[in-house]
Amino acid sequence: MEKENLEHKRHSLAHLLSAAVLELYPDTKNTIGPAIDDGFYYDFEFSEPISDKDLPNIEKKMRALLKSWKEFKSEEKTKEEAQEYFKNNPYKLELINEIKDKSEKITFYTCGNFTDLCRGGHSENPSRDIAPDSFKLDRVAGAYWRGDEKNKMLTRIYGLAFETKDELEKYIYQREEAKKRDHRKLGKELELFTNIEEIGPGLPLFYPNGTILRRTIENFIQETQEALGYVPIWIPHITKENLYKISGHLDKYDAMYSPMKIDDDNYYLKPMNCPHFMMLYKTKPHSYKEMPVRYTCTTTNYRYEKSGELSGLTRVRALTQDDCHVFCEPEKIKEEINLILKMIEKVYSAFGLKDFYVRISLRDSKDKSKYLGSDKVWETAENALREIVKATGWKYEEAENEAAFYGPKLDFMFKDAIGREWQLSTVQLDFNLPERFELEYTNNNGEKVRPVVIHRAILGSTERFMGIMIEHFAGNFPLWLSPTQVAIVPVRENHDEEALKLADSLKAENLRVEIYQSASDSLGKRIHKAKDMLIPYVIVLGDKEVSSQKLTIEKRDGTKIENISALEFIESLKRGTEKKDL
Repeated sequence: MEKENLEHKRHSLAHLLSAAVLELYPDTKNTIGPAIDDGFYYDFEFSEPISDKDLPNIEKKMRALLKSWKEFKSEEKTKEEAQEYFKNNPYKLELINEIKDKSEKITFYTCGNFTDLCRGGHSENPSRDIAPDSFKLDRVAGAYWRGDEKNKMLTRIYGLAFETKDELEKYIYQREEAKKRDHRKLGKELELFTNIEEIGPGLPLFYPNGTILRRTIENFIQETQEALGYVPIWIPHITKENLYKISGHLDKYDAMYSPMKIDDDNYYLKPMNCPHFMMLYKTKPHSYKEMPVRYTCTTTNYRYEKSGELSGLTRVRALTQDDCHVFCEPEKIKEEINLILKMIEKVYSAFGLKDFYVRISLRDSKDKSKYLGSDKVWETAENALREIVKATGWKYEEAENEAAFYGPKLDFMFKDAIGREWQLSTVQLDFNLPERFELEYTNNNGEKVRPVVIHRAILGSTERFMGIMIEHFAGNFPLWLSPTQVAIVPVRENHDEEALKLADSLKAENLRVEIYQSASDSLGKRIHKAKDMLIPYVIVLGDKEVSSQKLTIEKRDGTKIENISALEFIESLKRGTEKKDL
């Protein structure tokens, strides 16, 4: 209901914007203005161009008009009446004809002295319901009429709107922070990744710094899960067509690349790993004594995402998943999922992500044709997930039409450093693929029975998680994650040898170090470059340091550690990396 009320407020503000524009610019033709995710917009044909500089005046007029906007009154009109009212507005006339052609009602809504063609959905009393400081005009942009580039270019005015002033200011702050933290910008500046047109959209390449970052993340996940009994496997990247007929992907999953003809078979780049895990399990007989079987594999999948939806690392066509499938007895579902939940908590705590809730993602009850399996199987799986989540005491919500086509899932929604919400880990409960692949194990009665499969990815995808982490930390990665942990800057060439010795001592303890040698640039420029790369510790090595064997170290935040020996410094770094200090 709250969401609906906010949408109504935003829709009302779109009308208010139109009213203000028409009072200030009487020759303007208004067209359409809907509510959108963060506010509203309205498209206009102005007789003279306007710019962002004009928005404060329009906004002032909106607030003045708002005081008299007490009620939206609706009135049904005939086609002829509507056409007469908007006889000088070709855009409204086009909409009126469309409405009539669809045999729909033509309704006008009036508030204050303003009347517009509209289907409804407004605040009951805008002057009461809408706080004057809860909205703000944002920007001016161009927009083709009806989104068709063959049509006339109009002027679109965007506005932001929230329930309160605080929420509005929070959103603006988040947006400005997001610009500073944009992983695409930082990815270039910190030499993490790039996209090259000749290689293709959504197919990022990683520089050494980015490769170290992703390897550090993936190794942490691998070490954590192997300590819990998950065993690694490996699978190929292309597969015969029949595998995806068995799994149902050919019928139910629409992001697969076109097939490649090899010999007499169609082969596909794999969009998911699940069928390979099923087939590998099937190659061996299994007994209840060895259950659960926990297979894990970090490998790349390929999905044909729409070009317009691709973005840096957060939406790609080549995505690497820390994928795991647990084959277990039905009575062990709760135990296995609880083990996964503990792992999720541990992993995300290491990245400073502790604010989260769980979304129980269910099938679409109105269109069950999109899914595999019977109602009974789905009800069993959905109820099992509900019971497990409720027992944790964590915040949760349920969402229809978010399930995988083979089973319901738990999606973990985390908030980052500036309060943005991201879907990361996923845990999926699957009774259907074991049936389709005819998977078996022998129970304690000697009977052949079906296992249940739990699909699990802690990161979701490495690429997307990296993009989120770049923005979460604004490139200021904690010591254990930083591609370069220590920068050594020798003052002059005669200090290079000592710099190499210190670097070797650091590397011997698996610490990552880079020397900014004297021959490359001036001392000031080299120090500045090391700081620009957001390296946690910078050591300037000169005569004083060499003779005293004591270091002065500048931390990334500008504070200094003085008169510390190399050994003491190394030991403190080791403790920090082992503990995964933030």
